[in-house]
Amino acid sequence: MAHGIWAKVRPFAMAICLQPLAMAAACSPGVPTSTPAARNVLLITIDTLRADHVGAYGYTKARTPVLDALATGGVVFDRAYAASPVTLPSHATLLTGRYPPGHGSRDNGLRATAEVPTLATLLNARGVRTAAFVAAFPLDHQFGLNRGFEVYGDQIPRGPDGRLANERPASQVVDDAIAWLRTIAPPGAPAPPAFFLWVHLFEPHAPYGDPSTGRSAVERYDDEIATVDREIGRLLGALGPARSETLVAAAGDHGEAFGEHGEYAHSIFVYDTTLRVPLLFSGPGITAGTRVAGAVTLADVAPTLMRQLGASLADVDGVDLSPAFGGTALPRRELYAESFAPLVEFGWAPLRSIRSGPWKLVAAPTLELFDIEKDPGEQTNLVASQPVVARDLQARADRYSLASLPTAASANAEAAGRLRALGYSAGSRISESATSNRPDPKDRRELAARIAQVTSGELTGAALIAALEGIVRENPGNGQAHLRLGYARLQADDCARAEPEFHAAAAAGLPSADVFLGLATCLGNRRDLAGAERALGEALRLEPDNPAVVANIGLLQAAKGELAAAIQSLNGALALDPQLHEARFNLALAYAKAGRRAEAAAAARDLLSRLPPQAPQRSEVERLLRAVQ
Repeated sequence: MAHGIWAKVRPFAMAICLQPLAMAAACSPGVPTSTPAARNVLLITIDTLRADHVGAYGYTKARTPVLDALATGGVVFDRAYAASPVTLPSHATLLTGRYPPGHGSRDNGLRATAEVPTLATLLNARGVRTAAFVAAFPLDHQFGLNRGFEVYGDQIPRGPDGRLANERPASQVVDDAIAWLRTIAPPGAPAPPAFFLWVHLFEPHAPYGDPSTGRSAVERYDDEIATVDREIGRLLGALGPARSETLVAAAGDHGEAFGEHGEYAHSIFVYDTTLRVPLLFSGPGITAGTRVAGAVTLADVAPTLMRQLGASLADVDGVDLSPAFGGTALPRRELYAESFAPLVEFGWAPLRSIRSGPWKLVAAPTLELFDIEKDPGEQTNLVASQPVVARDLQARADRYSLASLPTAASANAEAAGRLRALGYSAGSRISESATSNRPDPKDRRELAARIAQVTSGELTGAALIAALEGIVRENPGNGQAHLRLGYARLQADDCARAEPEFHAAAAAGLPSADVFLGLATCLGNRRDLAGAERALGEALRLEPDNPAVVANIGLLQAAKGELAAAIQSLNGALALDPQLHEARFNLALAYAKAGRRAEAAAAARDLLSRLPPQAPQRSEVERLLRAVQ
């Protein structure tokens, strides 16, 4: 546990809040339109799950017996596609039935429009019990998907050092969901009230397991899918007798790339590598063993679930898939998808796609047109030979959304930092200027791939530093890369080379306290207390309620011998975040140095009560306690 200037590291990304391009019309209140097929709904979303890594979709190495059983007992949609390869916009589409232009969330960190009805708001208004339990920060309640849920479980645990994590394991999410089910239907009680339960599981998202094992990324990805599958089995088992009245829908929110089209991870491109997802339904009213070949979108999930509950959902982009549950073929229609992450995160051109019949167009500065029936891998661009088709589909893409966003504003700084720690938002702030003449992401794919390697957690130590050095050489204005390189060098005890990176991040206009926390750490280590004070003042200006900033100010004051001020600042940091363990340890030290031994002992005992039994910091706290008693 450090005694000197320290920083809460939240590396590498930026989220920009944007107003929606256009607001879709309001949904109907969900009045009954047919006899309900189901009483309850359980919606399970698995982050970053490719369809072709599930046994029901033909993957011979799959370890997905629970998902496969759902498929065998229900309906499988062979060609289901996300409307965005990004977690928050995709889930907003799942819950509203609208494409991103209609619900307003165009990238992680960009809040969904509050006026748009969701499954939860409509069902809760009908008296259905509603709860959601999510596994990662991109779905935090502040981004708008909590509306209509009586319970929205997004509490993320803290590590032994007291810092908030950015995700939690599937086992914890499922534990919470099962506990909620038991509160509305205790064992031995009568049948539970009708419920809508959404459970989101994050494991397949990078980093996949432990990269230090030497096993391939794909093998570790499959391990995490197997973990999620087991937890889904536990959740389904907890339904008990209610299972016969519950419609279960399971879907990936987007796929994952392992080098296809030069892409790694997801969020930039709109090829089917990251758009195709598994989509399964199982429950009453569904003919077991049904497979649907027609293309569908995750925007279809909300209207389908509403119809199965005997209600309707109007003014949406999706359609009711219920006819397919009995084997009826679905009519062909066009499907839209987009990624505005290139624009928001890198300042590049966004990508939009239209799928219509055998054709798929990717609208970009350089158009791409694929015959996806003959070329499902999207390898041969047919724009030159099919210009009329390309022009028509581009015009249709423009009807859904132009290649621009109307305004740009910063997300709150804490949210941006938490997203950085998950690897999202790697570029610089975009301006409100027109988005024409921006680089085509295809022309930046090598840079994007290197950034994805960094943010995926697959690189550490010297390899991470080398990758970041390459990124800042190619893109010297990328403040996020400079920030992460600064912290990588800081963790390697190389403050002399870290400090210029923090200055470069500041010069790039990065609006984050992280820049100045890192800079203050380096300045404090070389006893430039005046410089550290200036850096922390800037951090406080940017994020006045950031407990790490306030705690660092307290540490600086203690280093200057201003013990009364230090105690006040450290107590202030703990008022903002009582679980900031390092601040509590340094508060005990400040009390001890001020001769306030009883208060030092009380702070040390309080910290010991909060630390996990195996936390490595306990021995140091115990030594301090012995010294002041």
